Amino acid sequence: MISKYLLKISHYIITVRDRYNISNQHFILFLSLIIGIVGGLSAILLKNLVFYTSHFLHSRFPANEYNFLYLAFPIIGITLTVIYLRVFIKDKINHGVSRILYAISKDKGNIKPHNMYSSLVSSTLTVGFGGSVGLEAPIVLTGSAIGSNIGRLFKMNTQTKILLIACGSSAAMAAIFKSPVAAIVFAIEVLMIDLTMGSLLPLLIASITGTTVSFLLLGKEVMFDFNITNNFDMSNIPFFIILGIFCGFVSLYFTRASMYVENIFKNFKQPGTKILAGGIGLGILIFFFPILYGEGYQDINYILNGQAYEMMHNSFFYDYKENAYLFLIFIFLVLIFKVIAMSITNGAGGIGGVFAPSLLMGGLSGYFIVLFTKTFSNFNLPTANFTLAGMAGVMAGVMHSPLTAIFLIAEISGGYQLFIPLMITSAFAYLTVIPFERYSIYSKRLAARGELVTHHKDKTALLHLNIMEMLETNFSTVNNNASLRELVKVISSSKRNVFPVVDSQNNFEGLVFMDDIRDLIFNPEIYDSVFVSELKYTPKCTIAPDEPMKDVVQKFEESGTYNMPVVDRDNKYIGFVSRANMFTNYREIIEELSQD
Repeated sequence: MISKYLLKISHYIITVRDRYNISNQHFILFLSLIIGIVGGLSAILLKNLVFYTSHFLHSRFPANEYNFLYLAFPIIGITLTVIYLRVFIKDKINHGVSRILYAISKDKGNIKPHNMYSSLVSSTLTVGFGGSVGLEAPIVLTGSAIGSNIGRLFKMNTQTKILLIACGSSAAMAAIFKSPVAAIVFAIEVLMIDLTMGSLLPLLIASITGTTVSFLLLGKEVMFDFNITNNFDMSNIPFFIILGIFCGFVSLYFTRASMYVENIFKNFKQPGTKILAGGIGLGILIFFFPILYGEGYQDINYILNGQAYEMMHNSFFYDYKENAYLFLIFIFLVLIFKVIAMSITNGAGGIGGVFAPSLLMGGLSGYFIVLFTKTFSNFNLPTANFTLAGMAGVMAGVMHSPLTAIFLIAEISGGYQLFIPLMITSAFAYLTVIPFERYSIYSKRLAARGELVTHHKDKTALLHLNIMEMLETNFSTVNNNASLRELVKVISSSKRNVFPVVDSQNNFEGLVFMDDIRDLIFNPEIYDSVFVSELKYTPKCTIAPDEPMKDVVQKFEESGTYNMPVVDRDNKYIGFVSRANMFTNYREIIEELSQD
């Protein structure tokens, strides 16, 4: 019913566009406005759903008492999430930003329609019940899905759908953080959208619209409500450099540990086993460290407002909150266990992202440096400044997005006067982690499979090429046991000069080139004494249907051939890909990508 109304509305809008000769560029600006409104509303809806769910479950716990319900909440939330996804959605939606990158690089900007709402429900169940993950990835996936499906609804081309995906992600992120500039930088730096005048205006409109919606519904307060009392002091530059290096190693631990823990959960074959192991493990961690419950933004606010001891609420450490040494150990343990809790949540079947965990760990990293220097020396570093810089540092290291980190922290905190320390910390964190991790936590898996879109148009064009779409099937096959007489009959009815050789089961056996047997064709006396099995040639290379295009290009270069057979993993012959056809498709994609 809803889809019928949407089709009617889209048809009416298209009719109006055509009647008044509205240009495609202006129509995209109109769509970016719509996406900004819908994406912003979706982000606010998700944030409020999680807040009220979490508030209802645990806000009345006395601060100085242990709550054994912490052991039960995570397993309940993960169980409900898995049931919802398996029964109603029947699809995987975890690692939202990675899925966006895959849609951009390999699926022509198409994101399934259910992603417009499935992340809202599943992440509410996961995070609201204590899952130690963030909402930003589900929010960004929701906004991107809205952009993608609006593009499909109006029959936009691939490049426009990708731009609308970026508009959706920018609108959602801008709404949740009230940070329009960081949202645009995120689309450019993380989603790797090319910055042109054709893309900048839609991104601006979408992000500003998302931010405006957020201001109208949530007010003008920023996420971290505090006042910066200490301006940037040049004498603290060495400590910001140290913090940046520390954040770089925290980022490295973040990426490696999360991958390791999630790979452990992949070895569990039964969903029930995953849920049980993950729910119990996460429940135990949250029971001892309630700070691991949910996103953790409130705990950052505690630090910024000089109430860091509040992070120990409901924990065994609460009675020792005045002990500086024990508090330092507490912060260090949280830095270790936050990543594990996050990975357990995702690995067990929960839905959430790494955005909030990276910001929490960054804030704790900055506070750890402040507390450490204060405890073991006479230095008294400004807590808020180093907490904010730490947030930018870990985010830059984990996501490989220093510019996004700088602008986001400046916007959500109102700390624009801290640009220099934010830049120093982010730069050194990024420089520290990059020799160990070439790719971000979002792109690492895609890069390993050769499916990562980049700002390099050549590489991006290759990713958009599809072997099966370039497949040529008008090559006449010949049986491996056929005689020369039978081969001549095949040649007489074919328009190609290459003949794939197969057996009775269509298994690929080799090739016969007409140039190689031209002299035999004019010798009828040997037609029945010479067989294809004697004439065939075994090529050096074949192509698999799902082979990365960079490998296909390399095979063409090394072999020097103009046509290469496509053979599946079971050695079944499928068709051919020609160098000329591949180059034609490549040029068309380059032209499309280069449009401003």
